[in-house]
Amino acid sequence: MLFVLYGATGDLARRMVLPAFFQLAAEGLLPPEWRLVGSGRGERSHDEFRAHVHDVLAEFGTHPDDGPWEEFSARLLFAGGGFSGDDAGQLLEVLDLAAKDVGAADPQRVLYLAVPPTAFAGITEGIGAHGLAEGSRVVYEKPFGTSEQSFRELNEMVHSVLQEQQVYRIDHFLGKEATQNLHVLRFANGLFAGAWNHRHIAQVQIDVPEELGIAERAEFYDSTGAVLDMLVTHLFQVAAEVAMEPPTSLAAEDLQSAREAVIDAFRPLDPEEVVLGQFAGYTDTEGVAADSTTDTFVAARMWVDTERWQGVPFLLRTGKQLALTEQRVSLVLRPPASGPFSGELPTDCEVVSFSLRGSGELDLSMVVKAPGPQFSLGVGTSTLSLGEVAGGEPLSAYARLIHDILQGDRSLFTRPDGLAHVWEVAEPLLANRPALQPYEPGSMGPAAADRLADPGRWLITG
Repeated sequence: MLFVLYGATGDLARRMVLPAFFQLAAEGLLPPEWRLVGSGRGERSHDEFRAHVHDVLAEFGTHPDDGPWEEFSARLLFAGGGFSGDDAGQLLEVLDLAAKDVGAADPQRVLYLAVPPTAFAGITEGIGAHGLAEGSRVVYEKPFGTSEQSFRELNEMVHSVLQEQQVYRIDHFLGKEATQNLHVLRFANGLFAGAWNHRHIAQVQIDVPEELGIAERAEFYDSTGAVLDMLVTHLFQVAAEVAMEPPTSLAAEDLQSAREAVIDAFRPLDPEEVVLGQFAGYTDTEGVAADSTTDTFVAARMWVDTERWQGVPFLLRTGKQLALTEQRVSLVLRPPASGPFSGELPTDCEVVSFSLRGSGELDLSMVVKAPGPQFSLGVGTSTLSLGEVAGGEPLSAYARLIHDILQGDRSLFTRPDGLAHVWEVAEPLLANRPALQPYEPGSMGPAAADRLADPGRWLITG
């Protein structure tokens, strides 16, 4: 197997892809014979690239000295000179060398585009022009397009080079253990299966605040912003995982079809139900224009037009330089409509929530009797760490998805019909963007976002 990593010295490769690949090696989950070929514009020797990867793993992943570094590093190669339809740089020569190393005349190729979206078209054209398309699995990072029109143009161009079954559009939130456990909680547990509807759920919150700024990826971020970087990618996809109808099975086609069908039922966003913000000092960041109108915060109220979710708001929120870092899906249950406690209970005391960070955890909050001689009510919370479930061997989201790519499993990857619907949902917002509202770093964003949760409240506060 030959794994080509375009953008091998870039930020995404450093933070996510290379550490995930090393994790797979440490867990013995890579094929017996493989080579990773880094592709980039600069000139580096193979040894210089290996030293770079060593530094990356020490900073962002399992320290290389705590894993199979010597064996791993011997399989790393670098091809400089860039890659495009006009010039393949050193890549074809290095791939020939790598194929001889693995002892296969036609090894399986995985071509991973860890590059900005603006580079997708040129590299895809190069894949076709230099004979790398046939039999390859090609991985595209998000966002796959930046508007409905650009999505359609990119999708058409990709399909002029590749068959759809070769294409893996990655959204690492779908690879998270807790995201997948949404399916298990709902479909394998009768307690929740019957309650997963508007009669029992008052509100769904998908909240991904981040303390981090954008200094290390300012140029990329300023060309996308929170809406394109997070809302139409991660948050929409997680909303689909929550809202989908039960698939016939968890096979790739059935799961993808259920996911895309419910995205088709997302109501187009109303700009009146969206708040955009930009943190104070954003335009002072190196690489950001002084007059930039890029959003670093977005909160939206979205509706899913199916019978199951009639009248249930999906509240989506994310932003940079906020008070805390969290990745959480919360289902706020309705209090009993009748009985001795009807009308006495707060609207958000019963909550089922998933932390999507790390291996994930499941939290359940419910009304209980407060201990003591008086009959008074309180709220109790129980937490199940998913990484501590017996027999579990959790992988990072990127490691899980790369492993699926190596296996040829497209279950957790997006299809073009679903992405086309995503852009239709986002189009009213992109065409009529609300005015940016400033917010202070360390806050939870513009105060105007609070009204979106009415008559409830955002569960995550600073």
